[in-house]
Amino acid sequence: MNRDEIRQILPHREPMLLIDEIQRVDDKHALGQYHVRGDEWFLQGHFPGQPIVPGVILCEMIAQTCCVIVMKKGDTETPYYAGINNLRFRGKVLPGDTVDFSCEMTAHRKPFYFVKATGKVGDTVCVTGEFSFALMDS
Repeated sequence: MNRDEIRQILPHREPMLLIDEIQRVDDKHALGQYHVRGDEWFLQGHFPGQPIVPGVILCEMIAQTCCVIVMKKGDTETPYYAGINNLRFRGKVLPGDTVDFSCEMTAHRKPFYFVKATGKVGDTVCVTGEFSFALMDS
């Protein structure tokens, strides 16, 4: 899915739509990708002269990738973060990098969804964690 197709599923809009492409592999797996251009709002001041993608932004990119596992086109419910566990930042994401996300749903108890995710730049793991979401009426 490109950004236009992603907008048909996710409620996020610019500047908070933070994923360029998503592929829903199957009912439990999704892959996402974001290319860091260098002019993003979240790089301004983080850190001057040495910009790095903030960890919280990487978590949001993961969340948006994960949400295509739990949402379908036309859904009226909204995904909300319910929790983050075992989060680790293992490498930097810098301007010019393309970060690839891999998400796997590990459990589901309506309205909650539990996902393990990894973000990589090339072969370097930059972020890992377990995320939970609640799909709630808007």
